[in-house]
Amino acid sequence: MTAKDTHAGRHRPTSRDVAAAAGVSRSAVSFAFNDPTRVSTATRERILAAARELAYTPPPSGRTLRNGRTQSLGVLLPHDIPKVMENPYYARFLMGLGQVCTREGMSLQLTPPVGDSLVKAVRHAAVDGFVVCGLDTDRGEIAELTRRAIPYVLVDSDAPEGAPSVDIDDRDGARHVAQHLLELGHRRIAVLSVEPRSDRPAPTYRDPLVRRMAGIEDALATVGLSRRDITVAEVPCTRMDGYRATQAIMAAQPRPTALVVMADLMAFGAIDALHDLGLDVPGDVSVTGFDDLPEAQWTRPRLTTVRQPIVAKGRIAGDFLISAIRGEDQHPHQVLQTALITRESSKPPAEPTTPDVPYRPLAPQSPVPIRT
Repeated sequence: MTAKDTHAGRHRPTSRDVAAAAGVSRSAVSFAFNDPTRVSTATRERILAAARELAYTPPPSGRTLRNGRTQSLGVLLPHDIPKVMENPYYARFLMGLGQVCTREGMSLQLTPPVGDSLVKAVRHAAVDGFVVCGLDTDRGEIAELTRRAIPYVLVDSDAPEGAPSVDIDDRDGARHVAQHLLELGHRRIAVLSVEPRSDRPAPTYRDPLVRRMAGIEDALATVGLSRRDITVAEVPCTRMDGYRATQAIMAAQPRPTALVVMADLMAFGAIDALHDLGLDVPGDVSVTGFDDLPEAQWTRPRLTTVRQPIVAKGRIAGDFLISAIRGEDQHPHQVLQTALITRESSKPPAEPTTPDVPYRPLAPQSPVPIRT
């Protein structure tokens, strides 16, 4: 009787089937796949031969190499997957990270919160290490990764000393785009910012947003203005919320002549809203973004924005994580440069403006009717 005969009638072979066919214990089967040094070469070859005949494949948690690895990289995400994938930024970032996985023969696992808990997600994930996207370093999941000795790389965070990380120069990018509008003559400016963290008694911006707001304030100071002289709307990073926030801002008087938007996705929604309000971009209102997503070149008018190397950021984060997994003695930190890309969505204001009438701050997520 062959191993295939012993498996007749089963839908999926198990390690018990392999053990019976090879005449060994189930522990020996586990060792053969996960820690070959614990069984003899002859025994391992007999086990693998039985596994081939049975078409047995160990479960994901058991598909490890001699060094106990899963051959999978994890991406620890701040939101659930549907919400994350609404933003084309992540598609670009995962493209870069995927290039590393392809080169290394590894798979990629997206890891969102489990029951609103990223700590639980860390505990359940079978990966060799994590790329951690946009999380504050004082949160519980970073401590959990450290406690479990899981290699990780931080992206878009203020990394503690000794933690591998990849960032962009957010402050410089935001300063340049705000300075661009100020040099064009704009003074009535509104900022569409991503909403701050809400899991603390006093909602606070996370690190990239802190840096971007600081860059805008740097530019304002060059013309004698401060944050008090502009409107800051804090909304979720979606196209629809960019649309709604813009409608709310344009309902106030005096209207801004320029919008500084902290993500291209929201800027696309802002342009949609201005068109629906019958306003010309940039004739009535200039709009700028941040990211330089591919659509920025195709929206009408084409979007002035800050280019950040998103694909390269994903690729570098992957390279750093591979080094950490291999135990290489290095803790790299890299800050990637941004570039202002000037297109048709920004121009001088139609009339000279002054900041003599201050804006009333816009409450985050104000309900705004959608005009169709």
